[in-house]
Amino acid sequence: MNETDTLWLIPARGGSKGIPGKNIKPFCGRPLVCRAIDGALACAEDNDVVFVSTDSEEIRTAAETCGISIPFLRPPEFSTDSASSYSVIMHALEEFEKRGKSFSKVVLLQPTSPLREIADIKGAVNLWNPEIDMVTSVCEARTNPYYNAFETDADGLLHISKGDGKYTRRQDAPHVWEYNGAVYVISVSSLKKCPMGAFTKILPYPMPSDRSVDLDTPEDWLFAEMIFRRNYDNPERNS
Repeated sequence: MNETDTLWLIPARGGSKGIPGKNIKPFCGRPLVCRAIDGALACAEDNDVVFVSTDSEEIRTAAETCGISIPFLRPPEFSTDSASSYSVIMHALEEFEKRGKSFSKVVLLQPTSPLREIADIKGAVNLWNPEIDMVTSVCEARTNPYYNAFETDADGLLHISKGDGKYTRRQDAPHVWEYNGAVYVISVSSLKKCPMGAFTKILPYPMPSDRSVDLDTPEDWLFAEMIFRRNYDNPERNS
């Protein structure tokens, strides 16, 4: 087994309540899952594996039209609304190990981040090294606990969440990041020790807010297509 290779994993289950059929729905003319596959194929090396974890034959067929093989489907117990990313990743790793294929890292690309660029994927991958647990893409948080995020005390009164409340300009407050869901580069050895929520060595890969749209609702979809057509429907830009 070669444990220096990468598993490029795209999770795409069949069920979706917010946007029905979203993973095969055309986003600016191309199925959403295929856009994620395109990004993985553009970055993968010769011995890597690009794989879509799905419970859906329809998604499997769409994925295989992109030139990749889907040798197994995700079981129902890992395809519910409550199924964790960790269980999906571990299932894929275990199934490939049964087939004699092991990996040093997993690059998780969610289809619901169609505005990420190839440069974002490569940038996050280049930050990874075997000494850390994970690199994850982030964007600046919309609310900052040092500036405009508040908690209530025992009397129900608001007070600043963090710090002394003396920052009068947002740009002076410490930067606060939130995961944007676009790219995760994860050490397999760390995954075998604990779930991602228990990781302690995580590096951020910052992305701007206009590439950090995550598709949860039909309104998100319309907004993301508008951004894509305005800024990203340009082959020279996405290279």
